[in-house]
Amino acid sequence: MNADIVVIGGGHAGVEAALASARLNKKTVMLCLDFGTVSLMPCNPSIGGTAKGHLVREVDALGGEMGIIADKALLQIKMLNSAKGPAVFSLRGQEDKKVYHELMLDVVRGTKNLEVIDDEAVEIVADGGKVQAVLTAKGEKIDCKAVVLAAGVYLNGEIIIGDYVKKSGPSGFAAANKLSDSLIKLGLPLRRFKTGTPARIYRDSLDFDKMEIQRGEDVDRFSFMSPHATFEEEPCYLTYTNEKTHKIILDNIDRSPLYNGTIKSTGPRYCPSIETKVVRFKDKERHQIFVEPEGANSDEMYVQGMSTSLPHDVQEQMYRTLPGFEHCRFAKYGYAIEYDCIDSLSMYPSLESKVVEGFFSAGQINGSSGYEEAAAQGLIAGINAARKLDGKEPVVLGRDQAYIGVLIDDLVTKGTNEPYRMMTARAEHRIMLRQDNADMRLTPIGYEIGLATIDRYARMCAKKENIERIIEFSSTALPRAQVAPLFERIGEIMPPKAITFGDVCRRPLVNAADVKPFLPFEVDDETLNAAVVELKYEGYLKKEEAQIKEQQRLESKLIPADFDYAAVKALRIEAREKLASIRPLNLGQASRISGVSPADIAVLIVALRQLNI
Repeated sequence: MNADIVVIGGGHAGVEAALASARLNKKTVMLCLDFGTVSLMPCNPSIGGTAKGHLVREVDALGGEMGIIADKALLQIKMLNSAKGPAVFSLRGQEDKKVYHELMLDVVRGTKNLEVIDDEAVEIVADGGKVQAVLTAKGEKIDCKAVVLAAGVYLNGEIIIGDYVKKSGPSGFAAANKLSDSLIKLGLPLRRFKTGTPARIYRDSLDFDKMEIQRGEDVDRFSFMSPHATFEEEPCYLTYTNEKTHKIILDNIDRSPLYNGTIKSTGPRYCPSIETKVVRFKDKERHQIFVEPEGANSDEMYVQGMSTSLPHDVQEQMYRTLPGFEHCRFAKYGYAIEYDCIDSLSMYPSLESKVVEGFFSAGQINGSSGYEEAAAQGLIAGINAARKLDGKEPVVLGRDQAYIGVLIDDLVTKGTNEPYRMMTARAEHRIMLRQDNADMRLTPIGYEIGLATIDRYARMCAKKENIERIIEFSSTALPRAQVAPLFERIGEIMPPKAITFGDVCRRPLVNAADVKPFLPFEVDDETLNAAVVELKYEGYLKKEEAQIKEQQRLESKLIPADFDYAAVKALRIEAREKLASIRPLNLGQASRISGVSPADIAVLIVALRQLNI
């Protein structure tokens, strides 16, 4: 069997990689252990969240699929951080996990150039340091020119509950137990990480009257191409742990695999188990627990905040101390899962391996966590695998261009010693990288690549023209009588000088809906909101642009792949070792390596000049 590109894995990274590759006219084979694993949500049945919503919007703007399917499978949607500035607004949607899976599987199966095969990859064949083929458990040999490994948490996966340990992938699906040996033989550095999930509780066994109901909002959708369609909302609920919960956990902490030595791998810092939260924050009287539906027709509720690997009997005791859970019945118990992943420092910013040419990796196999982080990496890996076969330069998004750029740069430049999670605080240029302008930033790139459609590009252009029209109108003075009621409502005194449309927009308490009546032309709410945010942040954006220009100067200074750092004696030993190990592509990337100081970069600049580089 022959293919241009083989994608190993059908999760969120694998799907985006396979779709991108196939849509860029490459004969693509996607291997998955079971069709049921395609875009599976083994943990939280949601898409988006703080910073993650930015990633979904960016994947969508480039021509990816996650946002479109997320909008079709919505149970509830809301905007997080709405009390803060627009730079950190983040959409989060509660999803029907079954519908999401089925819709994405239909897209995959209906995509030209893409074949989905239910089989396990057991070996990647390379010759002369280049990918040649993939061997499967069923004896198939697939000759190919590139591979995208998107195996999630399936490599040597082990489910752990108390003393119970079983070779398994998430949600009872089989693990991939042979591929790790092949990766080691190829020289790829592996490590062991851990994640976990809470129990699923039968809906009819819960007393929701004892919980706080959590409604959604009538807000935007993830995809710029989705209609503002209505859907039947499913409520979520909020409850809390208490002193009894914490006592049961602490009394049984010696039975926790996290504390008795059974689990030795590193888990996610920003999504800890309930055991870790109770031990780490002993003075905290209670912890929030969100109770979320797994689907419109599902009997199961997801208990966010109660991830655990404690034995079944302890889980039953502690869950039943929660208000509303007194008589709860378990559909599935919580568990931890350990798995193999690749040291992301062994990857280029294109997500191609430094060890094996034509080998790309994406998602949790790179040490990240989360569906959105996986989809973002999968999209870029699929794009770059296809471009490599076409002899084109890889697409590498800068930290000033996208959260996707921050995510990948962090992984391949700084590395990670724990499952990596995207956060707004990681993006130093987050004022420029907002949800509302993701299409403006990235759709032109997606269109040039060949993924963003002409319809999407035309819509972006129309939005850009209208924003420019609004910005141009911003210098127009408004009649004082027209704006006086607004100033009175927000409690501000009108200035004596003429008041322009832009002046009004920049008021902290003024939003797009407030200024819409002042425009002499029609414009949609999405476009007006984006324009108002641009006006509010105008001063900050100019400062950001100056900083970005300085950083771009460093990014443009390339470092030869064979540069001898050991010969630069003025470099500190730690800097020499880190630079030689990671081998940054340019001075910008070098400046972001942990252990490399500004003084080291100054020395490196002098050394490059002396060599006329």
